[in-house]
Amino acid sequence: MVMSENQKIIFHIDVNSAYLSWTAVKMLQEGAGRDIREIPCIVGGDKKSRHGIVLAKSILAKKYGVKTGEPVVNALRKCPDLEMVPPEHGYYEIMSKKLMELLRSYTPDIEQVSIDECYMDYTGIQNRYSSPQEAAETIKNQVKKQLGFTVNIGISDVKVLAKMASDFEKPDKVHTLYKNEIQRKMWGLPVGELFMAGKSSVDTLHKLGIFTIGQLAKSPVSILESHLKSHGRILWEYANGIDDSVVNTEKEELKGVGNSTTLSKDLDDLEEIFKVLLTLSEKVGRRLREGKQRAKTVAVEIKYNNFVKCSRQTTIESATDSGTEIYGLVKILFQELWNQTPVRLLGVRTANLTEQGEPQQLTLSDMENWSEDKKENRNAVEPSREKMHRLDEALDAIKKKYGKDAVKRASLMEQNREKKRQNSERKQT
Repeated sequence: MVMSENQKIIFHIDVNSAYLSWTAVKMLQEGAGRDIREIPCIVGGDKKSRHGIVLAKSILAKKYGVKTGEPVVNALRKCPDLEMVPPEHGYYEIMSKKLMELLRSYTPDIEQVSIDECYMDYTGIQNRYSSPQEAAETIKNQVKKQLGFTVNIGISDVKVLAKMASDFEKPDKVHTLYKNEIQRKMWGLPVGELFMAGKSSVDTLHKLGIFTIGQLAKSPVSILESHLKSHGRILWEYANGIDDSVVNTEKEELKGVGNSTTLSKDLDDLEEIFKVLLTLSEKVGRRLREGKQRAKTVAVEIKYNNFVKCSRQTTIESATDSGTEIYGLVKILFQELWNQTPVRLLGVRTANLTEQGEPQQLTLSDMENWSEDKKENRNAVEPSREKMHRLDEALDAIKKKYGKDAVKRASLMEQNREKKRQNSERKQT
């Protein structure tokens, strides 16, 4: 592909079976007689107790049908001779850091999205290489030579297609998937291969007679939205190679106020998920008020039960410290992001903080609400947002005096009662 002037080219760089590869590197450095990447092997679990889940698998283990995220006991049924090694998360952090340092020696335009993958904006270094493919091959080979493990690199003009390309044939490969290649390279794939198409979404699409990415791309958006809400539109856009997101070269870690929780069980019920997000949002709002701060950026974080992590954020015109307002934003972000895979961890984070005393710009909705207040009561002189803030302050005062459990939302009280009932039933049995 010949690049036109100012055209963006994006790489997605993904470590091949990261945990297994990094463990293999460490074992070989310590004198191991064999490479666990070349035998049926997994990282995770305990062979004696047959407990735990598969965190990573070798190519030979995959040929037996072993899947990442499945219980170890299932993997052992498929492959009784399966080797198992424990994870070493501290070492994985070290290897991840080494990888990112190496990649940043080529360009600082890196967006790390997880411990073992990142996006790279190639545009700034295009003059050094004859083609994006040459650059990607150079980077891939240098990672293997210097760090001892392999990566796949996907190349495209949009992020989602670069991600899809890196998932093509593995390991140690470079693939392209430009927008003008999607019909030939992507549309014939099963719809479940599309990024963000989880099991529940795929089941729904199958019921609609949609089995390939191409069929999804040609489907009416209105039908997809009626069955999958906003996620249906996202899948349609991805199937058509539509993605206007850019490589965020600044650190994604939100240096603000946040809360997250690992769930006691995987959740795929939207109502239960919303209750968790409400609790987290109220905690974040309370911490902002305690610190006399407000936030203009709000984000939701998800870790699925297959350990895939993702997040989405938005920035508002007028900073907030209201848990209710944060929750309203988080609900929208979650529904845009969630692929209906069961969720293991949820987080709510805020950033772009301002001091509470700084002047606040009213949004259009603020002004509309304020006008409605004035119509009903000519003495009303403050927007509804400020009323919300004063209510939060009053509730904070009650909780400070009588304890954090002095005031609770009815929906959360019902949730707590249900938990107590279930715990009681377990004890009786």
